[in-house]
Amino acid sequence: MSMTHNILTETRFDSFDLTPELLQGLQHGNYEFCTPIQEMALPIALQGRDVAGQAQTGTGKTATFLVAMFKTLLSTPSGNGAKQPRALIVAPTRELARQIASDARQLGKFIDLKISLAYGGTGYQQQLDDIGQGTDILIGTPGRLIDFYKQQIYRLDCVQVVILDEADRMFDLGFIKDIRYLLRRIPKPTKRQGMLFSATLSYRVLELAYEHMNSPELVRIEPEQITAKSVNQSAFYPANEQKYSLLIGLLRTKNPKRSIIFVNTKKAGELVSAYLSANGFAPGVLSGDVPQKKRQWLLEQFQGTALDILIATDVAARGLHIPEVTHVFNFDLPQDVEDYVHRIGRTARLGSQGEAISLACEKYVYSLPEIEKFVGQKIEIMPMTEDLLPEIEKPVTRNPRWHGPSKGTTGAKGRERVRRVRQKSTAAKRA
Repeated sequence: MSMTHNILTETRFDSFDLTPELLQGLQHGNYEFCTPIQEMALPIALQGRDVAGQAQTGTGKTATFLVAMFKTLLSTPSGNGAKQPRALIVAPTRELARQIASDARQLGKFIDLKISLAYGGTGYQQQLDDIGQGTDILIGTPGRLIDFYKQQIYRLDCVQVVILDEADRMFDLGFIKDIRYLLRRIPKPTKRQGMLFSATLSYRVLELAYEHMNSPELVRIEPEQITAKSVNQSAFYPANEQKYSLLIGLLRTKNPKRSIIFVNTKKAGELVSAYLSANGFAPGVLSGDVPQKKRQWLLEQFQGTALDILIATDVAARGLHIPEVTHVFNFDLPQDVEDYVHRIGRTARLGSQGEAISLACEKYVYSLPEIEKFVGQKIEIMPMTEDLLPEIEKPVTRNPRWHGPSKGTTGAKGRERVRRVRQKSTAAKRA
């Protein structure tokens, strides 16, 4: 089954056979009409069948598996005197686990089921004590879940529903052995319900699904349709030395309400932050080695009104669920086409409109043809007008060996490079 993405369908949540408590939770969360992934997956999952779904962040997938999970738990006797987890939800990042728990508490506001969290970086003893007192729904990241399991804080033999969210990221972050460890210790697939969601249903994700699920039904919301319909994508061809000026010109011209600037390396993020700070902006920087407390504080600032620009690497941004991101800037084009879709998926959530602007410099421009192929459309190349290339201040640095970004050649080199790559791609198709 597959479907392209629209904002909402005509299918209502109250058209499904749901308990009054669950319908009340949906109403409390302002859920009335289904998104496409909900319309497609819920009729299957509400029957207790396994689902492997392809859907981006912001398409309503979390509510999909939470509604199905609550339905299964409410309609199945627990047989659980020791109060062991009946549902296990595994996420690749702390932020995603916390967001899922927040959504679960909202939808389950009128349902008497305890929800617990297990994730690394903070709150170790508090989490251990909470889970040790018994829980119904356990949500967490692989490492902390396994840590507590090995300490016999909880058991897995009572699990009736298991959910893997952002399964492709589990592979990217090296968690697949941990995932298999957990899945091999819960009841076998015919004895419980399984749901898996991923931005892409790649071979490795499908292999995992078929190995640990019971004949899952595949449900696809095509990523290229999502990005093409809900995100206004454009790109520029700057020379290397023009990128900082162009980014600052775009920020001044667009004046985004809330934006994320993606870079490929921690060092690039630090340089972008230095240039923005020297020119009147106050960005936050999120890289993989930012301590958990600071990371959490940055995200709270960004989700509020204190911070409107966040600079991030792909690893640091995984699992982020931030509403009302109006603009995504790819200061560096990603080298993996799937990362591009993940990046621009941070805007245009649940069908709202967003804008993604890429700076296709000489170093990373080779990614552009493959990105266009993956999203199923040509990305419009915009002219670099004078107002977009202002004179800017260089940052002050304590490192005497650093004198700003290295000089490139010209933007023409990048344009010529992508033209040659496109010509080769066209020739290959004709052959």
